[in-house]
Amino acid sequence: MSIYDYSLTAADGSEISMQQYAGKVLLIVNTATGCGFTPQYKDIEALYERFHEAGLEVIDVPCNQFANQTPGTDEEIHQFCTLHYATQFPQMRKSDVNGENALPLFTYLKGQQGFTTFGKGAAALAMKAMCMRIPKDNPDIRWNFTKFVVDREGKVVARFEPTIDMKEVAACIEKLI
Repeated sequence: MSIYDYSLTAADGSEISMQQYAGKVLLIVNTATGCGFTPQYKDIEALYERFHEAGLEVIDVPCNQFANQTPGTDEEIHQFCTLHYATQFPQMRKSDVNGENALPLFTYLKGQQGFTTFGKGAAALAMKAMCMRIPKDNPDIRWNFTKFVVDREGKVVARFEPTIDMKEVAACIEKLI
């Protein structure tokens, strides 16, 4: 299987085939509207604006699995993001990224790029302490704003935890554009 064999449901209920993104660089992220990392929407939108014309697509998958930090409806989530962060990239339907109801796409992504590190700094140490019961070799998403980068050929080339500096994400994308 490849990433192009999967599909997602958009916030409006329409089915989105990943095949439509063939030849694009993808940033796929599970998001939340009430999280300490929610301001990353600003950085993600900046990446979208900077690289979209060169072939970047952002796939935003709101998720309420982490401390119920995305309690709203798909429409409320969309309104929040456009009002507070002027997001222009498409949002998918709020979905699970772990467990028996996880989106098959996220199961695939986690299988291609498992967890490695939270990085350095205070936020990384806090996340490490909070997630210490999860074995390091478990590929599950640890928290909101975990990002996967996919190259133009559909290969999942990187995974960035929410505590990794967005400059690293930008540098990865820039190399692929």
